[in-house]
Amino acid sequence: MRLAVILSFNYSVTPSLRHSMLLDSKLPEGPLAEKWDKHKFNVKLVNPANKRKYDVIVVGTGLAGASAAASLAELGYNVKAFTYHDSPRRAHSIAAQGGINAAKNYQNDGDSVFRLFYDTIKGGDYRAREANVYRLAQVSVNIIDQCVAQGVPFAREYGGLLANRSFGGAQVSRTFYARGQTGQQLLLGAYSALSRQIAYGKVKMYTRSEMLDVVVVDGKARGIVTRNIITGEIENHAAHAVVLATGGYGNVFYLSTNAMYCNVTAAWRAHKKGAYFANPCFTQIHPTCIPVSGDYQSKLTLMSESLRNDGRVWVPATKEIAERLRKGEITATDIKEDDRDYFLERKYPAFGNLVPRDVASRNAKLMCDEGRGVGSTGLAVYLDFADIIKRTGAEAVSQKYGNLFAMYEKITDEDPYTLPMRIYPAVHYTMGGLWVDYNLQTSVPGLYATGECNFSDHGANRLGASALMQGLADGYFVIPYTIGDYLAQTPPTPVSVDHPAFAEAKAGVQARTETLLAIKGNRTPDEFHKALGLIMWEYCGMARSAEGLRYAKAEIQKIKKGFWSDVKVVGTGEEMNQALEKAGRVADFIELGELMVDDALNRNESCGGHFREEYQTPEGEALRDDENYAYVAAWEYQGENQPEKLNKEELTFENVKLTQRSYK
Repeated sequence: MRLAVILSFNYSVTPSLRHSMLLDSKLPEGPLAEKWDKHKFNVKLVNPANKRKYDVIVVGTGLAGASAAASLAELGYNVKAFTYHDSPRRAHSIAAQGGINAAKNYQNDGDSVFRLFYDTIKGGDYRAREANVYRLAQVSVNIIDQCVAQGVPFAREYGGLLANRSFGGAQVSRTFYARGQTGQQLLLGAYSALSRQIAYGKVKMYTRSEMLDVVVVDGKARGIVTRNIITGEIENHAAHAVVLATGGYGNVFYLSTNAMYCNVTAAWRAHKKGAYFANPCFTQIHPTCIPVSGDYQSKLTLMSESLRNDGRVWVPATKEIAERLRKGEITATDIKEDDRDYFLERKYPAFGNLVPRDVASRNAKLMCDEGRGVGSTGLAVYLDFADIIKRTGAEAVSQKYGNLFAMYEKITDEDPYTLPMRIYPAVHYTMGGLWVDYNLQTSVPGLYATGECNFSDHGANRLGASALMQGLADGYFVIPYTIGDYLAQTPPTPVSVDHPAFAEAKAGVQARTETLLAIKGNRTPDEFHKALGLIMWEYCGMARSAEGLRYAKAEIQKIKKGFWSDVKVVGTGEEMNQALEKAGRVADFIELGELMVDDALNRNESCGGHFREEYQTPEGEALRDDENYAYVAAWEYQGENQPEKLNKEELTFENVKLTQRSYK
């Protein structure tokens, strides 16, 4: 049964909501396990001789983008791939550490496609589409085979089988890994496939090019506008379809585990051209990050969730002991076992330290709020490897986590083999993104979104090792089928940048650039970004409340007004100008931040990474309201400084039972 009943409603944040159009998620008919196979048979095909008549633009060259560009070119399409980096290999997917999920059941420990589907639905707190998640679990097994064939050096067991480890939110071992650099190795595999097609001439690679707008012709995406980061030249590019694979928007918080270059601009400009933005308030806080160390820090560093396999999370049992630690009177190794609180193991005995990220993060914050945090700021908990080192030896631990331990020591100047790591939650991943249907097409025909820049697979909280799985599933195994269905219904006549819509979009980008350069204020883009990030973290971060969100909205509006009157952008537009790049990205972050606050204020429930303090169980867990909020919130842009319109895609669950999440 298709999920297509969408209604809009009024609430205090956006009083002028207009009527809503129907959102059709295009879910296939039939039993869950048969939907994808039937859909692949029913989609229209482009015959091989015609594929070379179609041009496809792919923006972004991380796992989702590189795999999509390589796969589409392999099929015969002409692909134009864009990245603002000097090489596709610099995409942020390279930073992923711990692993990629797949339901191979190599461990014979009870895993299956349905169990991976169930764990993902439950981990996302029942706020994702069943059909999309089941498809993800289905194709996960193919991803591993593809990557092994490409030469990705996954870890192996003694007998030669691929090794697996556990990750949060699951009681089976299904995470494949390449030590602590899984993302890098997977990206090199996708990059090799992409490079092959570049050499064949089927992919034209545009590096140092930042997408600044989508061009819509007669209601359909027909191209993009880019700025050459080196020369400043603004350029038009035309195609029959556009695929966005531009990552998440975690840097709206200023400090996050994302690279500083990561931004929301491509997705946000698409949103302003008609693509709905779904569930923007669903942000993932990762519990295993190196704590903030000072006021001048520009980003945070993730320590892989895989460390929670063998590391034990704890804090001192009393405030008094914690205070002595913070004063430097004692060290962690001085604290006796009876004076330690292994709080995740105590509260969640079934899952222990491998509870999902949102649960682990909130509990770490709770310990610090109680005054039992460690480190000089008191905003940290311990991740201790003493037990595993005593049991197996330091060399065995080094073989599994050596590069992660070395990175931690280089950053903190502390040896994790002898002292426990200090960790604290930080913004990591965004479950929200551009709304897409089952075909990964946005609400703008011909415009697709893959990987982290869409909303589709993770609900309100992503399980660890599922980001790499989704990116490669979308690029290798989903978009090659579904984009063909659209192109088969599109005449293969050449597309050109001569249409007036291209000139109009280019003029709009040029005008925005000139406006930013003309303000000549006193505050740098970074200053505004940091101010925004502080508001977002404090009031729309790990915990939210109606009062705090209303305050945040008013503050963000002040930041926006100040930005457009007092931002200082040096240099010109006809040169390499990082201040100009940053200003454009911060302007988009400010607008996104306000929408995130609106979305969080509208959702009067707690679910996954969205924790409203007013809605929690007596034990302090997230309290959902399935009767009123079991839907995807898809926001529709209405114009500058206008309230956005809320569209709902109702979620129905036919294969899992909606229950209060429990990891105890």
